[in-house]
Amino acid sequence: MTITTGDKLPDATLLKMGADGPEEVALSDKTKGRKVAIFAVPGAFTPTCHSAHVPSFIRTKADFDAKGVDEIICVSVNDPFVMNAWGKDTGASDAGITMLGDPQSEFTKAIGMDFTAPPAGLITRSKRYAMLVEDGTVKVLHVEDNPGVCETSAGESLLDAI
Repeated sequence: MTITTGDKLPDATLLKMGADGPEEVALSDKTKGRKVAIFAVPGAFTPTCHSAHVPSFIRTKADFDAKGVDEIICVSVNDPFVMNAWGKDTGASDAGITMLGDPQSEFTKAIGMDFTAPPAGLITRSKRYAMLVEDGTVKVLHVEDNPGVCETSAGESLLDAI
């Protein structure tokens, strides 16, 4: 079942790079009692994700802060090593965006946002989306129809909806 506005996020454990290597992150700890923007991409370093989606949230970070958003999280079906390198390469980490990996696609599948595109080498990846979550509940959800496009899921579009 695909998640929709009004649904609670499922329990999920994602991964980030810590000082001593990969660390587990309980998504519920990130969202409990907080307002969080979560956006997901098909893959780190892929063209639209790298040149459009992440930059849209870097550009709008201060505006999200001004609207009371506690944290912006980028999720991708990649390992935490890749997410760490990508966060550094794009400037997302320096901008204060949290880069979390869902390497086995468990969270992505649990919310019904997985897809596979073998011709592009994308196997069990995440659809491109952005959501606003308040205290674990989805308040706004924007899903792209085409994974190669970043319009309704861009930082500016989510910001306009909140």
